[in-house]
Amino acid sequence: MTPEAAKRDHWQMLKFMGINAIAGVIIGCAAAALIIAFNIGGIGTLIAHARNPILPILLIAFPMALLFGGAVTASAIWLMPYESKFAPRREKDQDD
Repeated sequence: MTPEAAKRDHWQMLKFMGINAIAGVIIGCAAAALIIAFNIGGIGTLIAHARNPILPILLIAFPMALLFGGAVTASAIWLMPYESKFAPRREKDQDD
């Protein structure tokens, strides 16, 4: 692999991981919003009656966004097709 190809490949990997991290953060924030909206465990009611509701919302949404962002990115890295990308190519006329 040439240095230019390696640099291009690294940028593609970073873009791939960034997109997956952002997708995970969005999923985490959506999950936190659904927990609050569906009042699971009475959390929506507690937040509605809080003096400052922004802090409890952040204390629920931020860790969930980090957790989901990391999980989605990790699973994307785990499922990267690098074995097939860098596997030696076989000739079609070779017998195995």
